[in-house]
Amino acid sequence: MSSPASNARVDRARNPLAWATTLLACAAFAATLIAWRATRADPATLDLPWSDALGVRLHLSLDGLGALYALLATGIGAAVFAYATAYLPLHLEQTGKAARERWRFWPWMGLFAAAMVGLAAAQDLILLFVLFDLTAICSYFLIGFDKEHRTTRLAALMAMLVTGIGAVALLIGALVLRAEHGTFQLPEIAARVADGAGGDPTVAAALIAVAALAKSAQVPLHFWLPRAMAAPTPVSAFLHSAAMVAAGVLVLGRVYPIVAASDAVRDGLLAVGLASIAVGGAIALTRDGFKQVLAYSTISQYGYVVTLYGIGGRAGAGAAAFYVVAHALAKSALFMTAGAVTMATGARRLSEVGGLARALPLLAGASAVAAATLSALPLTVGFFKDELFFRAAAGHSTALGAAAVAAAALTFAYTWRFWGGIFLGARAGATAPIPALLTAPVALLALLAVAFGLAAGPITELASDAAAISVAGPARVAVAYHLDGRTENLMALAAWALGAALLAAPRAWAPAADALARAGDALGPRRAYEAALDGLNRVSDVLHGIEVRDLRSRVVSVLVPGGVLVAVGFAATPTRGALVVGAVRGTDLLVVALLALVALAAIVTTTTRQHVAIVLALSVVGLGLAVVYALMGAPDVALVAVLVETIVMVVFLAIVAYAPRARRGPRAIPPRGSELRATRRWRDPVIGALAGAASFVTIWAALSRPAATERVVNRQVELTPEAHGADVVTVILADFRGLDTLVEVTVILVAVFGVIGLLRRGRAW
Repeated sequence: MSSPASNARVDRARNPLAWATTLLACAAFAATLIAWRATRADPATLDLPWSDALGVRLHLSLDGLGALYALLATGIGAAVFAYATAYLPLHLEQTGKAARERWRFWPWMGLFAAAMVGLAAAQDLILLFVLFDLTAICSYFLIGFDKEHRTTRLAALMAMLVTGIGAVALLIGALVLRAEHGTFQLPEIAARVADGAGGDPTVAAALIAVAALAKSAQVPLHFWLPRAMAAPTPVSAFLHSAAMVAAGVLVLGRVYPIVAASDAVRDGLLAVGLASIAVGGAIALTRDGFKQVLAYSTISQYGYVVTLYGIGGRAGAGAAAFYVVAHALAKSALFMTAGAVTMATGARRLSEVGGLARALPLLAGASAVAAATLSALPLTVGFFKDELFFRAAAGHSTALGAAAVAAAALTFAYTWRFWGGIFLGARAGATAPIPALLTAPVALLALLAVAFGLAAGPITELASDAAAISVAGPARVAVAYHLDGRTENLMALAAWALGAALLAAPRAWAPAADALARAGDALGPRRAYEAALDGLNRVSDVLHGIEVRDLRSRVVSVLVPGGVLVAVGFAATPTRGALVVGAVRGTDLLVVALLALVALAAIVTTTTRQHVAIVLALSVVGLGLAVVYALMGAPDVALVAVLVETIVMVVFLAIVAYAPRARRGPRAIPPRGSELRATRRWRDPVIGALAGAASFVTIWAALSRPAATERVVNRQVELTPEAHGADVVTVILADFRGLDTLVEVTVILVAVFGVIGLLRRGRAW
């Protein structure tokens, strides 16, 4: 009998979709790198019209900021995809899923990477919003991959709701900027804001910042990220280290010229970043699950980036760009380490493992380099990320410099607690052999971290170009090793010493960290989210109960909110001179008489209890309106209306004729007066009267003051003769909306056949 591992090896060998996605990511990385190097002075740009009426363009540019995040999405993506070719078959084996389930994994991973590349290069705010939202949709399906577990489904929903609501804030901010500056193009808006044109950008900048902070899992919108660790490890290694959470700070970097114009927003970013560093770092010290430690450390690490944008200037923007790259290299490797250890041991918690350095020496060494990178030890690229952070913080204020040292100490402590808990100490259990592809990507990222730690030139060039976009001017990121007593070196030494002390004396900080974690669970924003979601579910259940009770309740659930919204609109809008009464003459008298007849027939429809009378009254309504169309100069529309009403009347009469007789009388609706409460006797007429009045006033106002511009209508009128029609309404139905009309006719035919089937089986009632 073949083992699960052997079955997984066969599946990997026969999985062209996985390898195709990996190779596409590699090709995209190479193409992005070549394009960036070739067009640094004049970035490659695609600028096509999307919606001229709205001023929206399909505007993409591979500038420095776009190149940085596109290279992250494709480069880290290629490493994670290669890892996933080995991981996913094992995961499917362990969870009892069929191999075909990979078709739910790879397309979403590929689409997410593509959306991230597009987001990186987007120069139009609406395009930015669409791609920003697309990443949320992809993440929903990827986080919820193991959909048979309720906790996984809830985690996916939480991630999509929090980041999706943030996307709405981004859209509102974009509309505010459009109203102020007349365009959605970010370069134009940034230039106008820099020149002081338009109003105060604080509101728009704050809304966009909220969207970015939600996506990057920053306090207090951080609670979705630890729950998202229910996703398979490759999803976490990609989305939650270098892609999805990076999308938030990418947006901050892209709109930073607007953010920088508001001191209030920059101060808010500084406060949120520091809070995220502290909360994420402290709770990471208390977690036992591999991915939970890494999730809270991600919250803390992106707090560094947000803090740097709060500091601002060339130093802050350059350090933020550099930090994102260094963090992605280290954190992706650590996430993949967690997945490999789980596959080797079956364990998911630090308390379940230990002493794995001898059993998994290559993985232990590579992940040690990743841990050294995250904790900013020398000879890794991570050392320079903290050097830039310390320089920017100390240049801002002494207090912020001290906070930076404390933050780096937290990072040192939780990083080495994670690594040491897995690879040091006594051996906790047996290990199974794991595929080489679960270790090779970790080793590759570790080699890159060391290579860039020895020669950081490529990263500094990339970070300099990215920062130049954020500050809308030249920016230079410079790093080097200095064996002297400069401030950054002293801060680094202090951070390592304090971090080692935290690691060595957990009893000193454990009670306070545990208390913070418990307080967050009991009083934190996650509770507010759950309470709000529960409240919405209760309201939805109540409304659903009202809607499905009977047809009248369903109609009321539509008409009452509609009437309230119309009333609010009229109350908030000046209406003086908006309602015009014209003269009634000529054929108008006949039209008024016919409309009165239609109204009377409609009332009869709602009051009579006989089926045949209802059908005839409905026909009077339709045929009366057809005559009105003819008198108003639309004979073609009138002819169509007569034809439709005739067919509908015949069909209804046939149904009445062949329907089984009701128990309470032949072809009659049972009397309902005795079954209704007293409130129902007047409720329906009042609601009907109010809804009718609201509709009447709305139509009256619309006809009294037509829109000043009717470009679409005018164009349709011009094209009517070319469609061989006598009036525009007929042409719209038959030509402009021909496919839509065909679908509507098809729906009617399906309904007719359904009714016939029910009648033939005797299930009409």
